[in-house]
Amino acid sequence: MRFPAACPHCQREVQVEFADSAVHDVTCPHCHTRFCVFVRKQKFEVLFDLGTRALMDGYAREAVASFAAALERFFEFYVRSFALERAAAQGQTDFDGAAGTLESTWRHVSSQSERQVGMMALAYLLREGREPDFLTAKALGADFRNRVIHRGYLPRREEVDVYAARVFALIDRLLGELGTGAAHAELAQERQFAAHLAALPNGVTAVFEEHPGMFRARRFAGAGGEKLGVKNLYGQPARASAPAQSSSAKTAAPMNDAQAFQKALKERGPLLKGLRK
Repeated sequence: MRFPAACPHCQREVQVEFADSAVHDVTCPHCHTRFCVFVRKQKFEVLFDLGTRALMDGYAREAVASFAAALERFFEFYVRSFALERAAAQGQTDFDGAAGTLESTWRHVSSQSERQVGMMALAYLLREGREPDFLTAKALGADFRNRVIHRGYLPRREEVDVYAARVFALIDRLLGELGTGAAHAELAQERQFAAHLAALPNGVTAVFEEHPGMFRARRFAGAGGEKLGVKNLYGQPARASAPAQSSSAKTAAPMNDAQAFQKALKERGPLLKGLRK
């Protein structure tokens, strides 16, 4: 899948293929100059948006695969956020050291999804002090996912809508509970960007982009999703979730999972159409 980026030299549109690292070294096909695009977006966000794009294009089975992968990568994001948040709360000031220890620990489970779920369960228990009720097979839609991914089942659009809404609601809920804790994992991405930026040759322009998606606009205050000026416990700039509404504000009736997903799809769908295969 590709996303559009404007060449900083000739201003013409370039289709850039998503990179696993969120760092994209590009040579403009029009003016042949080099530039580097850093996309401030976590992997689970990219995967969910790609699933949404596939669903909008009518590729139901492919959408399920992307939504399932998005949930797995979100669990990893949650564990990383919790581990770095806890390290900061315990007084560790060496962020790179804490991140390195986390990385070496994650390698033990990086190819074993069941163990990753186990780490997610423990991280949630330690952080929230209660059982992770969302990790049952029914809550995760595991049977439907396995039929599609492993047994070749061809799902109907309505079934994928239900699964997508389930995954969306769970990630949205857990992001809300993480709050500013998510900034710790996001800081790790920023530091990776900084290392790549420092190694760029002279004459290569760096472009930082923050793509709107299904979760990002809901997390950050302001219609444009601009960053908020908070600092995490390492003293680094970070982003925070939107402040809660005043108790005097009129509250709407709560939406179910499907309604919340369809609302987000309506709001962000036109922007996701910029993605290309």
